[in-house]
Amino acid sequence: MAPKSSTAKKPAAAAFTPHDHSLCVDDAMMRARTLCTEAGVRLTPLREEVLQIVWSSHQPIGAYDVLASLGKKHDNPKPPTVYRALDFLLEQGLVHRIESLNAYIGCSHQDLGGMGAHNSQFLICRSCGNAKEIADPAIGEALQKVAAAEGFKQEKRVIEITGLCRDCAAS
Repeated sequence: MAPKSSTAKKPAAAAFTPHDHSLCVDDAMMRARTLCTEAGVRLTPLREEVLQIVWSSHQPIGAYDVLASLGKKHDNPKPPTVYRALDFLLEQGLVHRIESLNAYIGCSHQDLGGMGAHNSQFLICRSCGNAKEIADPAIGEALQKVAAAEGFKQEKRVIEITGLCRDCAAS
């Protein structure tokens, strides 16, 4: 189920724990600049702006919503521009794609192996639309063991668990 529209959303559950979200955004932007510099890749102003839009909340955001947000500051941005920026951010491990929602969310575990993709696990609240990335190595190890026993070579592993966050379950 897709998250409710922003006009109908409840007060943010802040990815399930109350906090000052501006600190998440500031930290993510600082880490992104550092990681890109260390990797020798360019975090252009447009890519940085797209990343900031993705990090604007803990709710996954679709590419066309990113485009609409860019349209508030830029004259007639085109979808390929947004998709190229999102592809760059995905390649650098700065965002994740939530497959079930066809949407993107900032990577909160950039410290796991630096740049590039890592195996992800997400808790997605079907009521408020917030998503939280979790990193439990035991889950990854268990899945790797099962796949290896079947002779299956994993290429990508994203686990999406949909349900209700603590606040939504309580109301």
